[in-house]
Amino acid sequence: MSSENLALEIKEIEPSIVATRRDLHEHPELTNKEERTSRVVAERLRQLGIEVTTNIGGAHGVLGILKGSHQGKVVGLRADMDALPVIEEVELPFKSKNHGVMHACGHDTHVAMLLGAAELLAKHRSDLAGTVKFFFQPAEEDGGRGGAKPMIEAGVMENPKVDYVFGLHIVGEHPAGTFGLRAGPFMAAPDSFKIKIIGKGGHGSRPHETIDPIFVSAQLIVALQGISTRLIDPIQPFVISVCSIHAGTKDNIIPDEAELLGTIRTMDEGTRELAKKDVAHVTKSICEAFGAKYELRFKEDAYPVTYNDERVTRRVSEILKTIPGSETNEIEVTLGAEDFSRFLQKAPGTFYFLGTRNEAKDCVYPNHSSKFKVDEDVLKLGALSLVKLAQEFTSS
Repeated sequence: MSSENLALEIKEIEPSIVATRRDLHEHPELTNKEERTSRVVAERLRQLGIEVTTNIGGAHGVLGILKGSHQGKVVGLRADMDALPVIEEVELPFKSKNHGVMHACGHDTHVAMLLGAAELLAKHRSDLAGTVKFFFQPAEEDGGRGGAKPMIEAGVMENPKVDYVFGLHIVGEHPAGTFGLRAGPFMAAPDSFKIKIIGKGGHGSRPHETIDPIFVSAQLIVALQGISTRLIDPIQPFVISVCSIHAGTKDNIIPDEAELLGTIRTMDEGTRELAKKDVAHVTKSICEAFGAKYELRFKEDAYPVTYNDERVTRRVSEILKTIPGSETNEIEVTLGAEDFSRFLQKAPGTFYFLGTRNEAKDCVYPNHSSKFKVDEDVLKLGALSLVKLAQEFTSS
């Protein structure tokens, strides 16, 4: 079907897509706790006559399989389901009822858009060549093992083997209705670290009798920033950020320990390994200089770089340009991270963005903000893009 005809059909089911999104937004669930969300997804897929398997990967993953009436390729489409530990500050009729948990990254919209795409593809299964697999994935926000890897290990990319795989993410910084994509390395590998600095506590009036872990932490934070400016090639995309520090209980007590949490973001394996090595070296040197001991741990099994197949991405760009009411742009690399990268290691594909920034609707805050808000008018565009990619690549 033409993009224009599909756009008319998407418009008809747009209220259902929006209603699903609002329901999920009102009932957000944290990583590996997506029980209700997965149940909603499975029930909806079954209503559409799509084959469903639940509890994929020992968690709440859901796999839907739609077989077309003609021979063709196998396409995987993925939506992530988990929310964030954020207190929502947006006053909406469907504001989160789970205090301290919020869909601040748009995963509620991802699920709603993919379910909308599934509805339209199921409606036209007699015209569909090949097979479409729908991956509803938990635990994207985990950062380590995540949710994609357990689903892949459970076999979702096989039987039948996926030929192409696609994922879509709502982005608060890009204008509403714009698709953004980039061929090649697109998103970073995230390596989280925890540093415990072990000193010797005492009274705040006699610091010379202590080994002050807060002072050592301050020196270490400054020194870690020097890695990006003096130890790593400055033309390499690279970020290191200390995002949390915990220490002390009272204004006149120097504590025994301090704990730092941070992240390293890199775009290639060479820089990634060098950065981790430099963090370990700088931590050791600073702590030894001030007589402190330390424990350094990197989160195991962090996501790889998200790499979009160049040939596939060029074709995706041409397909997205046919969607009425949207605009398609090539965008720069981002040091955000995604475990959709795991799927892209198993089959060629593309991960792309859909902007939702709309100042007229106060949709101006970035993902992960407590004030993040989505322009729901873009949901039909995202659903339509998934339909088009499934149709085009199954028949390729």
